[in-house]
Amino acid sequence: MIKNLEISNIHAESGDDVKKYAYKKIGKLDSYLPRHARKSAHGEISLQESKLKTRKQYTAEVILKLPGENLAAKETTVNMYAAIDIVEEKLKTQIKKYKEANFDKKGRRRQAVRVFLGKIVPTRR
Repeated sequence: MIKNLEISNIHAESGDDVKKYAYKKIGKLDSYLPRHARKSAHGEISLQESKLKTRKQYTAEVILKLPGENLAAKETTVNMYAAIDIVEEKLKTQIKKYKEANFDKKGRRRQAVRVFLGKIVPTRR
């Protein structure tokens, strides 16, 4: 579970059930994260309710702060639970792209390479 999660309500009177659901769904995303990013992952969940003329709309916005990158997803629907589910799926795909960009197939970090006078010289980290 992602332990550093902050949940805030904006113009919403959602009960503890919605907060627990959001914490459960977004908290489980750590299983998709690389091992080095699990401890330093920090999430901010914003749940918002807005009223139109005839109905209510619910917005769920999540920002995940990972080493080297921030991932964000936002969804507006007529049901808060559905918005949280859709945001979770969006974040799963973003985490997958994050892993592909930063790690090779064996799970090791990709090493940046620079070319110096026609020779490939690895950079030091």
